[in-house]
Amino acid sequence: MAALRVVDFREGTRAPDTLDAVLHHLRLGGLLAYPTETVYGFGGLPTPAVIKKLRALKKREAAKPMLLLVEDTEAVSDLTWTPEAIELAAVFWPGSVTLVLADPRARYPEGVRGADGGVAVRVSPHPLVRDLVSGIGGPILSTSANRSGEAPALDAQGALSAALAAGAGEDLWVLDGGVLEPSPPSTIIDCSGPEPVVLREGTIPLGRVRCVLPGIHDRK
Repeated sequence: MAALRVVDFREGTRAPDTLDAVLHHLRLGGLLAYPTETVYGFGGLPTPAVIKKLRALKKREAAKPMLLLVEDTEAVSDLTWTPEAIELAAVFWPGSVTLVLADPRARYPEGVRGADGGVAVRVSPHPLVRDLVSGIGGPILSTSANRSGEAPALDAQGALSAALAAGAGEDLWVLDGGVLEPSPPSTIIDCSGPEPVVLREGTIPLGRVRCVLPGIHDRK
């Protein structure tokens, strides 16, 4: 098996044409391991072929969808934006809040669109993610860079080790954005139903969410 490629994106060491090469790799259906504001993630374009490869890499259950990192709300304007979702995005994006929005016309593929018709989306504040979604002109998939049940990677070496352990091939490139500080995962809020519900409390605590939506509750 050919060696996985590690691409240096650390501040002050990134080559001028590096992003263009990575975007070309993405357009060809390649996979990435890249830093976000919380942990390193695996990702690629949200196509059925890439979703299949990521599921195999993660040993992920088919019923568990992956989220999309997007440039802004307009990038997923075809999803159903409730007033609560609009307010949450206005306050917390870019940031570590993932919103689950309804996809009533089934425009997103299985593996992104959950069994209940919801699609999880987030605008990341990480500059590399912003460059990727802006450069590609659309959403990219994100799932933590680890095998299911293991701790997510916080640096490029950890992401590389996780990819190798999972059997990744040369179509996965590791983007080295330096070492991330330990962080909880993003807070997930389901806005696809009649009332928003906090599915997972993460970086943004429930109390802070309630400053925006006082009546919101978590799933317990």
